[in-house]
Amino acid sequence: MNAHLYLRASTKDQDAQRAKVALELFAAEKGLSIVGVYAENISGTKLDRPQLLASLDTAESGNVLLVESVDRLSRLSQADWDTLKATIKAKGLRLVVADLPTSHMLVEAKGITGQIMDVINNMLIDLMATMARLDQEKRVERIKQGLENKRIADPEWKPAGKGKNAAKWAEVQSLMQEHPTMSADKIAKLADCGVATVYRIKRETAVA
Repeated sequence: MNAHLYLRASTKDQDAQRAKVALELFAAEKGLSIVGVYAENISGTKLDRPQLLASLDTAESGNVLLVESVDRLSRLSQADWDTLKATIKAKGLRLVVADLPTSHMLVEAKGITGQIMDVINNMLIDLMATMARLDQEKRVERIKQGLENKRIADPEWKPAGKGKNAAKWAEVQSLMQEHPTMSADKIAKLADCGVATVYRIKRETAVA
């Protein structure tokens, strides 16, 4: 059975390589033939990910989409997660998650057993995707609360930079936490802001 590896990591040279090796070993153990490897450094909260979309476009019905964990695939909103699930189902792909044992059975299970495992697996993946999204939302909320606490403690305090809004700063800080080794330039592109803003946030965070 052919498999497509999807890797989303904090650094291309370290985490992605580690995950790639682990998934290659997993594929070999399960008798899967790797026909495509798709790696990128981008937030899991975004559905529009070039390599993810490329993997879905290239994969054929019956192929396996292999990921290390659900949060590597999705930290999406419920609506975007539903869209991604629908796309995977429409393509006829088998979503196998290395750290979710129930999904491993999708490689071999057939008939009524396969159908039952598919239902159970989908329920677990939905649960894990929800947990990943909630974790992301809590992280952003903590950052927003931290900014609000600063304002309460010092009404005159405000983040540096014109037109600055807490939501944008929260997004940048969330990206910095999720990808500690990501360059300021990449964070700026993901957050759709200037590199100078990223450096300002890093500086103020360090001071705080």
